[in-house]
Amino acid sequence: MKLLISALTKYVAGVVLFGALIFAPAGTLNWLNGWLMMGILFIPMLIMGIVMFCSAPELLTKRIKNKEERTTQKGVVALSGLLFIVSLIVAGLNYRYHWHALPTILPYISSIIFLIGYALYAEVMRENAWLSRTIEVQDNQSVVSTGLYGIVRHPMYMATVLMYLAMPLVLGSLIAFVIMMLYIPIIIRRINDEEQLLRTQLKGYSEYCQKVRWRLIPFIY
Repeated sequence: MKLLISALTKYVAGVVLFGALIFAPAGTLNWLNGWLMMGILFIPMLIMGIVMFCSAPELLTKRIKNKEERTTQKGVVALSGLLFIVSLIVAGLNYRYHWHALPTILPYISSIIFLIGYALYAEVMRENAWLSRTIEVQDNQSVVSTGLYGIVRHPMYMATVLMYLAMPLVLGSLIAFVIMMLYIPIIIRRINDEEQLLRTQLKGYSEYCQKVRWRLIPFIY
């Protein structure tokens, strides 16, 4: 019951906050792209949460936890949150003041890309039972090297990059997209710090890094 209440509280708070960040700057609720973004973000999130609650409550507990202990990761989380907020506000202001317009089809293409990222994210959670929101090595944790982890070392971050970059385009804002591009160096900083921890504390991780060369994007990084 405690897990259910905690998960529902965070979900509702997320819906309210996200809605406020896009619709308040837009100055209206009559914004199709805004509702499209709300739908493709929170409907899959609800489904995923229900599945985890029923079949993997331990994983859901880990995903709810969000307090980082490492100084570098605290900075990464803070910068990511600020970037997220600024990008959403700019997207809303773009709609309100008609700064620029993107091709009508682009938000729908971006929605497909976003959902692909969501599907990858869900697959990563299925593959990795130790997937926590915070950087840590857990008891009895072992290296996962199959599935998406056999392609890149950080498939969850690969999925979030797709989702983060698609989000401002779903909302129809090129300016917000340019701002959100800053997420890439931020996530690279998170990866470098995480790997420093895993190489020293997770048995077999250094060997895994030799086997799987790419961290985030195959053949690029």
